[in-house]
Amino acid sequence: MIINDPLKIFVTIVENKNSSDAAEELYLSHPDVSLQIQGLEEELGTKLIDNSSNHLELTQSGEIYYEYAKQILQLQDKAKQEIKRISNVVTGNLRVGASYTIGEYILPFVVAEFAAQYPKVEIETSIANTREIIRGVQANHLDIALVEGEVDHSDILVRPLMEDEIILLVPNQHPLARLPIVTSEHLQDQVWILRESGSGTRAFSDKLFKEWGIHVRKSYIFGSGQAIKQAVTAGLGIALVSRWIVRKELNAKEFKTIRIKGNPLTRSFYLIGPKNQETSEAREVFTEQLLTLESATWRKLSKKGIAI
Repeated sequence: MIINDPLKIFVTIVENKNSSDAAEELYLSHPDVSLQIQGLEEELGTKLIDNSSNHLELTQSGEIYYEYAKQILQLQDKAKQEIKRISNVVTGNLRVGASYTIGEYILPFVVAEFAAQYPKVEIETSIANTREIIRGVQANHLDIALVEGEVDHSDILVRPLMEDEIILLVPNQHPLARLPIVTSEHLQDQVWILRESGSGTRAFSDKLFKEWGIHVRKSYIFGSGQAIKQAVTAGLGIALVSRWIVRKELNAKEFKTIRIKGNPLTRSFYLIGPKNQETSEAREVFTEQLLTLESATWRKLSKKGIAI
């Protein structure tokens, strides 16, 4: 197909490092290519290519324009893909799994946005701890899943999705609540509220306790983030939780969050799926939508009641 877009012609010349190869690639004559570049330079009021050299060299203006031209062409391609997608109806069934933090506080909003765009897709969701969700993926009971914590299984596709901050919760009347910042020494011999074994949050806590040499005086085990929040509010102990789950309670001052000295505690959320399962259009579209979510989307979700 003959290309007459000056932007595309310019980028092709730069990437081929000469106009002759670019003209051949674009099914244009060499004079046509030269005229397009000349017209582009006249429009911009500056030289883009230094013609005095024996090989192709960009001027300073040309280097700047090349970087922006690439971005413009990429956005054009993305727009064309999106237009093509909405003109083709996506159908099918999609089984989505999620570990508790993601499943209770993030997944409903993600699914709602996807369902609004692709109403013909039937979606079934499953929420369990990370270990159980991984098993569901391995057994091909789930097409795609979102989990917190590391996943190291050769039969599962794993893609990083986003970063999550872990924060320390303490009851309002707890001695630590009077401190603006705590160290690992302050966390020794405390009563802890923990998630059950198999939870991504529990795996994070166990790893941190081992790294910092924290001795746990006593612990209480609960099977959900909601139960842990209630236990901290009741004064039962302190806990490490995802910031995503405590926005409303912090605003209501039901408990306090205390900063731990050092860098913020973070972990990754992951998108996982069966490695050997035949993919579907619904799964591909859902995967792409998740991987291309930008910070503006997360801010939008935050306004609906989720903390970022």
